[in-house]
Amino acid sequence: MPKRILEGVVVSDKGDKTVVVKVERTLLHPVLKKTVRLSKKYHAHDEGNSLKEGDVARIVECAPKSKLKRWEVLTPSAS
Repeated sequence: MPKRILEGVVVSDKGDKTVVVKVERTLLHPVLKKTVRLSKKYHAHDEGNSLKEGDVARIVECAPKSKLKRWEVLTPSAS
């Protein structure tokens, strides 16, 4: 099964090797037929402490690294 990849904005980089990424998604409300924006925060592992607050980050699912961290920052390819 492929791992999910999400993209969002870093809202906190206070923890050591940890960033909090806010991911927004849109959906159509079933009754009102209006576009609704939902957001969720994910704790992700950032090995090099390379991301800062406000950066756009791509995160990928991984095995649990701590109580809250189930995601890790996807490093951009060299291509």
